[in-house]
Order: sequence, then structure tokens, then C-alpha cells
Amino acid sequence: MSDQNTDTALEQKSSRTILDSILDSALHELNRERSGLLLSGLSAGLDIGFGPLMMAVVLTLSPGGYGDLGTELLLASVYSIGFIFVILGRSELFTEHTMLAVIPVLDGQASLGQLGRLWGLVYAGNVLGGLCFTLLAVLLTPGLGVVEPAAFEAIAHKLVSHDLQWLFVGGIFAGWLMGLLAWLITAAQETTGRLLLVLIVTGTIGMLHLPHSIAGNVEVLFGLFTSPAITVADYLSFLALATVGNAVGGGIFVAALKYGHVVRGAS
Repeated sequence: MSDQNTDTALEQKSSRTILDSILDSALHELNRERSGLLLSGLSAGLDIGFGPLMMAVVLTLSPGGYGDLGTELLLASVYSIGFIFVILGRSELFTEHTMLAVIPVLDGQASLGQLGRLWGLVYAGNVLGGLCFTLLAVLLTPGLGVVEPAAFEAIAHKLVSHDLQWLFVGGIFAGWLMGLLAWLITAAQETTGRLLLVLIVTGTIGMLHLPHSIAGNVEVLFGLFTSPAITVADYLSFLALATVGNAVGGGIFVAALKYGHVVRGAS
């Protein structure tokens, strides 16, 4: 019985350590200068575009397509590339902050105004960076002979072909997974472990074709710039519903639940 109590105490201490680490990191980001947050968000928006770009390369060069197991697994793997660049490179990604930046608000150490400031700056940087990356990719990569415009359209169509309810619900799941990833990354000790976590979690998002507002921003913009079948209304509907869904998934299913169980367990 005493061993069991010791194990429980150690588990609670570990969870509390993770929470304290998240609080320290999030408070630092909440108090950063506006220009620093915006530039970090811009960097993340640019870097994450390499995942969707590699998806287009795979679709162009692979004999298979969506629905083929081998191609789907490869697409999910390369989808993770952009997230690896962003997360291990320590740039600011909105979908991570749907969990990270909410924790200090729940703990009473930050206000909703501070949360809105961080979300707004990081999100604006992410979307702008994605727009810049997409323009460069659409203009320059077809000349390399490894990407066809039809691949860009197929990637975008995979996200916008669903109804609006699915975009919201799917966005919740994507935000849930990204919030969980941010928690697990904080818990991981080694870079190798963090790399595996990014591959597993973001690969799951890619395999399920869940609407991630920032990576999906690039994916849908690919179609908007290369195909008349993807409209501005498609893009705006996707971005709005995926963003709200991501915020709900990370804020409620990870931040609120994790914070609640750790605080109650520690007491």
C-alpha cells in the first residue's frame, strides 16, 4: 500500500513539474514584445509550409494517390516535416498556444487580454507567413519538375470538400492533438523523444486529414492560387471554422482538463 502511495505521489509531482514548466514558458511568451511574437509567428508560418509542399511532391511523383495506403502513410510522414521545423526550432505556432497560453489564464497569472494579444499576434504571423510561402511555392516549384498544379488542387480539395460541421469538429480534434503534443513536448527530456512525438502526433493529424488552421492555411491557399475549383469562400470558411475548432480542442480538451486534474491531484 505504501509503495502504491509513493508511486501516486511521484506521478503527481511529475505532472506538477510539467505544469510549472508550461506556466514559466507561457508567461515568458505572454510578456514578449509584440514585434518578437509577430516575427516568431511569421517564421513558423513560413517553415510549416514545407510539409504541405512535400505532400504535393509526393502526390506528383507517386503512382498512387489519396486512398492508397502506401501513399497515405508517406503523405502523413512528410506532413510532419513542417511541424518538426517549427516545434524543434522554437517558433510560435498558434495551435500550440491554444493550450500553452491558456494555462496561465486558468491559473490566474494572466488575463484574457494578454491571451488575446498573444493569440492575435502569433496567428497573424502564422497566416501571413503561410501566404508568403504559398506564393513562393506556387510560382517557383513547378519549374523544378517535381510538383504539378493538380497536386496543389488535390491537397486543397481534401480539406474543403467536407461540410462546415466537419470542419469545426475535425478542427477540435486537430487542436486537441496539438495541445496534447505541446504538453508531451514539455514532459519529454530528450530531443529524440520530442522528434518522435512530433512525428506521431502530427502524422496522425495528417493521416486523418484533420483541419489544422496553420498548415491547412497553406494547403487551401495552394488550391486557391492554382485552381478555379477552390474559391475565396472555401478558403475563408475553412480558416474560420478550423481556427475556432483548434482553439476549442486545445483550450478545453487539453488545457482545462490537464490543469484541473493536476491542481486537484497536487492538493
